Amino acid sequence: MSVLTDVESRTDLLNRLKRAEGQLRGIQRMIEEGQDCMDIATQMAAVRKALDSTYVRMTVCFVQQELRARLVTEPTQEAQVEALIEGMQDLLAKVR
Repeated sequence: MSVLTDVESRTDLLNRLKRAEGQLRGIQRMIEEGQDCMDIATQMAAVRKALDSTYVRMTVCFVQQELRARLVTEPTQEAQVEALIEGMQDLLAKVR
């Protein structure tokens, strides 16, 4: 397997994870304070969605990186790869 080499993509993923980490701390605080279970469940669902979204983004970044490295030898191919990635991202977004 490869690692993500694009600094912008890595920064985006790390920021998403830090946001989810903050949400998890908030949930822990809610439980410690004895808040309503429905409110806690709502926040848990939000964290799950954030993590799912981060996973999809990581997958898309990885596929994009690998396709570029293996397939793009001409400028016209870059546009084809981008169109493929956009389609894949749209499909994966519907799964969430």
